[in-house]
Amino acid sequence: MKTPNDNLPGSAYHAGMRQLQDRFDTRRLADRLDEKLAREAFTDEDREFIESRRLFFLATADSEGQPDCSYKGGEPGFVRVTGADELAFPSYDGNGMFRSLGNVLANPAVALLFIDFERPNRLRVNGRASIAEDDPLLASFAGAQMIVRVRAVRIFPNCPRYIHRMSLVEPSAYVPRAGYTPPVPKWKRFEAFCDVLPHDDPARREKGS
Repeated sequence: MKTPNDNLPGSAYHAGMRQLQDRFDTRRLADRLDEKLAREAFTDEDREFIESRRLFFLATADSEGQPDCSYKGGEPGFVRVTGADELAFPSYDGNGMFRSLGNVLANPAVALLFIDFERPNRLRVNGRASIAEDDPLLASFAGAQMIVRVRAVRIFPNCPRYIHRMSLVEPSAYVPRAGYTPPVPKWKRFEAFCDVLPHDDPARREKGS
């Protein structure tokens, strides 16, 4: 049985989800959860939660729908809620593959998962992303190569019951911040990679090449 919203753009559930909801008799529950919890604009609590996180997981897909998922980490505040339905975060130096941001250029649909492991909590943000090298926020993020902005389509919390309670042992020494030069990653010194590093990479400058 279809609901009036099943075929609308941005509908919470597609046919595959509906098939399993009907198989396990959770369609009514799923609709109530979406009705009561899902939103298109960030609340003050959402903003506080997102901007307090040191990490999130980013899911992307290419133009053919082939998925990828990556971990993004930084100092608290490295993800900012920049509008009623928009957030932004920096793209730092990585391994040069650009799997996530390359996917964004081919398919802007993204999903972000924010988790608090110390006081179990999580928030999902689905939306459409764009990237820019000349974004006005760039100067406010030390070490950023680009800024990614995500226009939220659906924001919703998830039950935290299966989140394992963990605490931070030590922040990463590689996270950029103002007035600090992160160390060169060990792998960039490996002979297999050092000759193909970008010409302006700090590891290349370190070796004087």
